[in-house]
Amino acid sequence: MESSKIIAPPQAVLRRYMRASLRYPFLLVGALLAPIGLQLTALATPWYMRHFFNLLAEPVGTVSRGEFLHLIYIIAGISLLGWAMRRWRGWSQVYLEVHVLQNLGQEAFAYLLDHSAHFFSSQFSGTLTRRVTKYKDAFETLFDTLVMTAIPLVVFLLGACIVLFIRNPVLGLVFAAWCLLAILFQILVTQWRQPLREMRAVADSAVVGTIADSVSNQNTVTLFSGTTHESGRFHEVLETWRKATLKSWVADENIWNVQGFLMIAVNIGMLYGAYHFWTLGQLQVGDFVLIQSYLIGTFDQIMNMNRELRRVYDAFADAGEMVAILDKPHGIADGTGAKILQVTKGTICFNDVSFYFHNDRPILQNLSVVIPGGQKVALVGPSGAGKSTITKLLLRLYDVTGGEVLIDEQSVRGVTQNSLRNAIGFVPQEPVLFHRTLLENIRYGKRDATDAEVIDAAKKAHCDEFIQNLPKKYETLVGERGVRLSGGERQRVAIARAILKNAPILVLDEATSSLDSESEALIQDSLKVLMEGKTVIVIAHRLSTITSMDRVLVIESGKVEADGTHAELLARDGLYQRLWSIQAGGFIPEEGEE
Repeated sequence: MESSKIIAPPQAVLRRYMRASLRYPFLLVGALLAPIGLQLTALATPWYMRHFFNLLAEPVGTVSRGEFLHLIYIIAGISLLGWAMRRWRGWSQVYLEVHVLQNLGQEAFAYLLDHSAHFFSSQFSGTLTRRVTKYKDAFETLFDTLVMTAIPLVVFLLGACIVLFIRNPVLGLVFAAWCLLAILFQILVTQWRQPLREMRAVADSAVVGTIADSVSNQNTVTLFSGTTHESGRFHEVLETWRKATLKSWVADENIWNVQGFLMIAVNIGMLYGAYHFWTLGQLQVGDFVLIQSYLIGTFDQIMNMNRELRRVYDAFADAGEMVAILDKPHGIADGTGAKILQVTKGTICFNDVSFYFHNDRPILQNLSVVIPGGQKVALVGPSGAGKSTITKLLLRLYDVTGGEVLIDEQSVRGVTQNSLRNAIGFVPQEPVLFHRTLLENIRYGKRDATDAEVIDAAKKAHCDEFIQNLPKKYETLVGERGVRLSGGERQRVAIARAILKNAPILVLDEATSSLDSESEALIQDSLKVLMEGKTVIVIAHRLSTITSMDRVLVIESGKVEADGTHAELLARDGLYQRLWSIQAGGFIPEEGEE
């Protein structure tokens, strides 16, 4: 099982988040403008506090009560305006984020499910699940940081530089130079720190994937006494995570150490400069309040930004994993101008089909087979011969490497995938059910079916017998992947689902393999009804189940080794006869024996 380590760059993440946010322009404008207004009030308050303290420095009795009250009213008004800006930001932010989070989650989920079978075969399901949720949640982190930390910091720094320059150009330029130095330092360390964040995100996904892999195979772990082995593997993954996380966090601490030193330097320098210009009569006592207010506000916002940066970089790395999947084209996609499949007869044609797995492992080679509409065909042969691959190419779970697959003279690559799969009923050898009710699982074959139709299909598949014995009957939850049901019960549910779908083409991949002899006998009649009037492909290992098929194709090494009825193939000296002899209890004679 591979785990993709590709992470999309931050700009790719931002493009998707911006596109999602622009769907709500009024909320977005409110969320972005309110922080600016809030910071303007934060800049204005120290300016008037400066005047207030200058009045306090005057001899008692020389300043009227009205002058003090006037400043107090102004400061109160600015404070109320700041309160209003904060509330505006909060409401806009809340409503925007909840809608965007919903849209992002829906987008990621839908696009993920449309990836090909090959894509899912090389991924951990737990890791993919985590990527969807992290992609969605990362937007909240980044947007919160933007409107509550980044915008306020930029506006406050610009405003403070302008006001200090007005009061004293030298102090204003010194403060501006320090701000530029701090910003430049942050940009440089961002480029250095991001790879460390990405390493940590990959390691974190590996931890989740390893847990999911072991938990989903818990029964195998127990039966093979693998707890210690799995713990050892998990320890190795956690060790990789520990090293990546430690590097990332140590880098954060080193950056904070430099930032802290820069803060001490500018604070002492500005304090000394203010004292110098005060002795020259160019500054007043209130200016010390103004300068300290701006410095304290700047330091506070920079500390907030540093605290947020760890979450920001983690968010970019987390979201980047999912964006890489969203930017990855679907391996199997509808072609331009794809049409709706029209099934009239149900004739299936494999025309000189070749298929290579991973482009280097030949599975089928120049396979040509025509299955007339309404014919029931069995595919037999040793494991790995290519039987299941044939059905997967028909369903277009994979695309052919060469040749083409046709249904009623329509290429499966030229029709929409939904219309193709709607026309084919499929019962797998090992059916996997949703952790939903039995009613919902059967209804998945025809999602607009009535309860009566579902129950009728269940009766035909002989599900109703065991369902009626359950306390909640059709409302019974079957557990994750259907683990609360036996293998035979899951198989019957899958057959009921196919009966309900009633598609013109039917594929049975050893559909009775999990059934006992009694259950198999019951379902054989149901399968005969299900197969009536349909084009049927049956993959069979138990040859006794296909004696009634119209035709048998013997597949060996990706080619048709023999083609005929059951009786015709038994009369020949070939692979089918040998397989039948083995399963019928006979043996293969040694060379020279009679």
